[in-house]
Amino acid sequence: MTHAAASPHPFPILREGDALPPALARPVVAIGNFDGVHRGHRAVIGTAIDQARSLGRPALALTFEPHPRAYFRPAEPIFRLTPEPMKLKRLSETGLDGAVVLAFDATMAGREAEDFVAAILVARLGVAMVVAGYDFHFGKGRGGSPLFLREAGKRHGFGVEIVPPLLDEGAQISSSVIRAALAQGRVEQAAHMLGAPFAIEAEVVHGDKRGRELGYPTANMRLDPAVTLAHGIYAVTVEIDGVRHKGVASFGRRPTFDDGAPRLETFIFDYAGDLYGRVLTVAFHAWLRPELKFDGIDALIAQMDIDSARARAALG
Repeated sequence: MTHAAASPHPFPILREGDALPPALARPVVAIGNFDGVHRGHRAVIGTAIDQARSLGRPALALTFEPHPRAYFRPAEPIFRLTPEPMKLKRLSETGLDGAVVLAFDATMAGREAEDFVAAILVARLGVAMVVAGYDFHFGKGRGGSPLFLREAGKRHGFGVEIVPPLLDEGAQISSSVIRAALAQGRVEQAAHMLGAPFAIEAEVVHGDKRGRELGYPTANMRLDPAVTLAHGIYAVTVEIDGVRHKGVASFGRRPTFDDGAPRLETFIFDYAGDLYGRVLTVAFHAWLRPELKFDGIDALIAQMDIDSARARAALG
């Protein structure tokens, strides 16, 4: 699959009420939730880009925020592999010409599949073609199936291509399978399905400064409570001002000290700058061990020395 590199120009993101600019008229649209922008999603996006290039049309992603499950099951927070800002950043790196973000609310949830096609795909976007995954459903009661979309395309005069599942050693690649891998600390497997290491963006906040006293000053981040990454120690990289730094991170409740709310604490090798208030991206490359409770500070520091050496080895 060959498609163009991402444009150096700003990536246009259209929302409710935004008119489609002339440069994006008659697009080929890849449609989906795209949480994670994983290899399966990229197969759909890559197909849309290839079709767009062959037709001389722009290629857009059409996606939804918040995640539909957050609307239908608000009491069950979903672990987002890529919250909206990161999802849009990943989409901008695929070679797409832009993205359309639709609000998933009561109006969207109650919209019949035929109305979605007529009002959004045809009237608003004027699509030349729609590309979707084999399991994509839309509209009230999930009434819009891939078969429905094909038939709607014939009625309304746009092409439809349905992309089959992308398998990884015989297993389907999906956001739910990746979440399950991360919940067990299998970050290497998750990275293989994502096409890149799983990463988290968060602001560095003030902690209890205990790491400093132990000789391991850490950048502390409070993550969304919905994050179900396994508690443990990881080899990570941290991007600071465009430079990737190696490090070792602990995600968990700090059982040796307070057993508090889960927190990500990252010791960045060979770095001494002030990071408070900065939003950093931490990428998880290897699982080192589960979170443990130590009998004393000396035992903890000895293990942290081992963890750091193992992280450096894992990161090369």
